[in-house]
Amino acid sequence: MIRIIAPLIGLGFAFVLVLGLFGTLTSEAQPETAEHEFHEHPKKLDLASNGVFGKFDNQQLQRGFQVYKEVCAACHSLKYVAFRDLAALGYSEAEVAAIADDYQVPSVNPDTGEAATRDGVAADRFPLVYPNEVAARAANNNAIPPDLSLMTKARHDGAAYVYSLLTGYQPTVPAEVTQKYPEFQVSPGLNYNPYFPTLALAMAPPLVADNQVTYADGTPATVDQMAKDVAAFLVWTAEPKLAARHTAGLASVLFILIFTGLAWGSYKTIWRDKKH
Repeated sequence: MIRIIAPLIGLGFAFVLVLGLFGTLTSEAQPETAEHEFHEHPKKLDLASNGVFGKFDNQQLQRGFQVYKEVCAACHSLKYVAFRDLAALGYSEAEVAAIADDYQVPSVNPDTGEAATRDGVAADRFPLVYPNEVAARAANNNAIPPDLSLMTKARHDGAAYVYSLLTGYQPTVPAEVTQKYPEFQVSPGLNYNPYFPTLALAMAPPLVADNQVTYADGTPATVDQMAKDVAAFLVWTAEPKLAARHTAGLASVLFILIFTGLAWGSYKTIWRDKKH
């Protein structure tokens, strides 16, 4: 029985491999599209948090939070971030309380039991911009603005993608695209951006001009700088313990190296007088 089944299993595997190869060749033979050819890889972005020795630049994170609060918060939520978490950016307890007090968070009227709102406190999380998807679609041309808490983890190239997207808007479709692919069109209500997979997205350019915000530390608020700062801030919201993780990782590697050296030394000492 085994002699009969074994060849059948082998033939089955071979058949699957042939199907996979055929599918690969078929997909490669498909005609190019504008989305495939003109979708650009994110630009390089150097942040203090990059690399195994990376750590956050709190001054930049505060600027990024300011950009989020004054520009992005009109549409995008930060539902996984609590106001008290902002203390890690260098804000004092009083400053965190003041930031929380600027927001209205969902609550319940203790007298009637009906839904109500109240001033935020440090323990609250950032409230949702829209109560549900229906409201979000109604306010954004049937598109749902994504929550930004984990955005740099949810997108390939993370912060570089965010930065490139924010600085990559173009007022019109480039001539080279329409000349090669005359069928490609950007539908009404969408905006051309080569860093978006479909080359067009519903979000209008959020950073439209220099000095859209005024930085307290005097840093020139160019569009490029604002995009870098908010991208850095979103790296922090996605992984606030990044610096601690890097420290723990380096300590672990150092421990392993030292332990390996001690173990090798012990081995040489124990077997020094032994013959193999």
